[in-house]
Amino acid sequence: MAIENEQFAGTRKRAAATALALLLTGSGAGLVHGQDKPATTNTEKKTMTTAGKFYCNTKAFTAAERTHHKELTEKLIASRKEIVETKKGYEFQYSPSTVSLAELADWVAAEGKCCPFFDFHIDLEREGQLLCLRLTGEEGIKPFIRSEFQVGAR
Repeated sequence: MAIENEQFAGTRKRAAATALALLLTGSGAGLVHGQDKPATTNTEKKTMTTAGKFYCNTKAFTAAERTHHKELTEKLIASRKEIVETKKGYEFQYSPSTVSLAELADWVAAEGKCCPFFDFHIDLEREGQLLCLRLTGEEGIKPFIRSEFQVGAR
């Protein structure tokens, strides 16, 4: 089992390095958050982002799932009451009357498929009057979050 895990980790690293090379040479493939159409080639399943080690698995969704996830992402971005920067990421705060706990959980489950490097934290606070999503991750995750979730740099 340990050998299989090491082989899987090696395969992921090689795939990430290949994707980065393709991206830097202009031959990257698939969709990255924010794109509506695939690139001209379809040879890689993962595309590196500008943050380097953070990538979106562009084949994680069917077309219908991608549409649903995009609509939900747009709703979450538009409905934020507050954005709080934390040591390891950002917390997005919502009113449960605007965004439901079920919608937030649905988004987290889907986002975890395409962006497995995120750590997700959902909190229901203030006697059910505040719903919070905290996105965290490894060192360097903040610029990726700012870019992908339209957070102004501070």
